[in-house]
Amino acid sequence: MNIVLHEPEIPQNTGNIGRTCVATNTSLHLIEPLGFRLNEKQLKRAGMDYWDRLDVTRYINYEDFRAKNPDARVWMATTKAKRVYSEVDFKEDDFIMFGREGGGIPEEILVDNEEYCIRIPMGEEIRSLNLANSVAIVLYEALRQTGFSGLETEGKLHNLTWR
Repeated sequence: MNIVLHEPEIPQNTGNIGRTCVATNTSLHLIEPLGFRLNEKQLKRAGMDYWDRLDVTRYINYEDFRAKNPDARVWMATTKAKRVYSEVDFKEDDFIMFGREGGGIPEEILVDNEEYCIRIPMGEEIRSLNLANSVAIVLYEALRQTGFSGLETEGKLHNLTWR
């Protein structure tokens, strides 16, 4: 699975998303410009000590991303979509794109990809959810649909045993 952040602005969100990607064996794709430097403390703190294990690729712009991933099926998470994320059939190699915190994915990109636009249901009085939370919601649905391939699905106690 692949998560794409289109021009993310807040380092803590990207750090948290990076940590989620490491935990789920998911690749992270960052489309510039970024609203921060990748060596910022907040990014590393949110990603904790996992950042060096993250499979991350940077692109200079959306066109560069598409050129380097020409056959990618890209779902675009947006509050403007007509279809709910749980209504689509995710595949293991899919890309799920999220826009910047201040404005989402540009509408010029959305109108060319309407059939791949998905949304998280929420009340009318709120503009959007936190980016890191949105990524986790949609990513875990995609992983559930694909059987949590390669992930541990059973936990273990540290000091005791289950009865």
